Amino acid sequence: MSNANPVNARPKIEVRSIDYVPRTERHGKVWHQAPFWFTGNFVLTTMVTGFTGPALGLSALYSILAIIIGVCFGTFFMAFHANQGPRMGLPQMIQSRAQFGLKGAIVPFAAVVFVYIGFNVFNVILATDAINTVLPGQRAPWYLGVIAVAVVLAVVGHDLLHTVQRWLTYVMIVVFGALTVSAVMTLQADAALANAHFSWGAFLVQLSAAAGYQISYSVYVSDYSRYLPHDTPTRKVVFWTYLGAAGSALWLMSLGAFLASALPSPDAIGSVREVGNQFIPGLGTFTVLISIPALVGIMAVNCYGAMLTSISAIDSFRKVTPSLKIRVTGIAIIAAVVFIVALAIPESYLGSFNTFILLMLYFLVPWTAVNLVDFYGVRKGHYVISEIFNPNGIYGAWGKAGLSAYGIGLLAMVPFMSLSFYTGPAAVALGGADIAFAVGLLVTGVTYARLCRTLDLNAEQRLLVANDRQLEEATR
Repeated sequence: MSNANPVNARPKIEVRSIDYVPRTERHGKVWHQAPFWFTGNFVLTTMVTGFTGPALGLSALYSILAIIIGVCFGTFFMAFHANQGPRMGLPQMIQSRAQFGLKGAIVPFAAVVFVYIGFNVFNVILATDAINTVLPGQRAPWYLGVIAVAVVLAVVGHDLLHTVQRWLTYVMIVVFGALTVSAVMTLQADAALANAHFSWGAFLVQLSAAAGYQISYSVYVSDYSRYLPHDTPTRKVVFWTYLGAAGSALWLMSLGAFLASALPSPDAIGSVREVGNQFIPGLGTFTVLISIPALVGIMAVNCYGAMLTSISAIDSFRKVTPSLKIRVTGIAIIAAVVFIVALAIPESYLGSFNTFILLMLYFLVPWTAVNLVDFYGVRKGHYVISEIFNPNGIYGAWGKAGLSAYGIGLLAMVPFMSLSFYTGPAAVALGGADIAFAVGLLVTGVTYARLCRTLDLNAEQRLLVANDRQLEEATR
């Protein structure tokens, strides 16, 4: 597939944000999605997700089995969202206006910004923990430094983020490959794997955590595929995205489960350092330090996505003209919020992280069900792009079908939720097992499909042909 725009003709700093990417500006190779999402997922935060099962008493084998099922299931949704980028040429969340309405989309937008900020808080804490292993000192200055680097990457934007993530992939594979070998060689693998303790409650919590972690990437996956050529084959976008995201998650979460089962007091930084240094002096410390660029990279990705979603939310109520100034301002505000929350979070954050992952899953599951059912089942990928930005357009201000399905799906999940501060009656009856995400996906998807039976899709299709031509002419 030819690059429509030569590399040296592209701006060094990205100028687009929530606006449509014209087909003449599309570029990139579809296989680049794999290393981008591999490194995006190859961070210590991912490994911490694998601690969940062992922390609840689940054995390493059953924890890894839960991780495999959860990751394979959750990544399925993420990968199919990636196909929306080249088809629509838009960031992920602004596409939700077609289902929720221009103003109604504020509901999933709010949940998504919460997810971005939450992940960046945990990422900056882990990055600072890693730095403090060799450079002890006050945490606040390191928070500021790490966040500042992430902000610079996010401001330069899409192409730089892809380049950084792609090159980090090769480094992370080599370094963590050595760490994985050292873990198998130095730890009591037999003891960790022989204890076959099982409980449905712990198994499903680990499964939900793994699935939720992967589904969380759905909220911005097409942000990084929207510059691909419009005719990029669906199967290739889905395949490369799935391969990268699932591969790194399976590796790191399983390693986390193994470390948490084999070590008496597992800790993301301490465990990596201890295991690596036992095998080769300095390997553990080096692995901890090399994990910092990956954490900074995904923080930049999160800042970039949070900026796009926040601008989309503001634009729903007050027209925003996309510009570099708006992008920088949005990223700076998100960064400031992350810094403030990071200062307030307790140092012992594993319990908070587990609760955050589950809450995130509950709020994102109904959105992903609505969005995918609409894209693949209702409208079959055909949208009038200009109407997504039109306050008086065919998608309306408040999408009754999307909002109703989201609300019904969320309510249906409540009895099945299992959190540290609340356990629903259905979860109690199941011995603490949490199957809320499965219930939410099914109820929301079916409800939305039924509510959309009265949509006048023919009128939408009539607008579509003329709109595509006008859109390309207007952006030349």
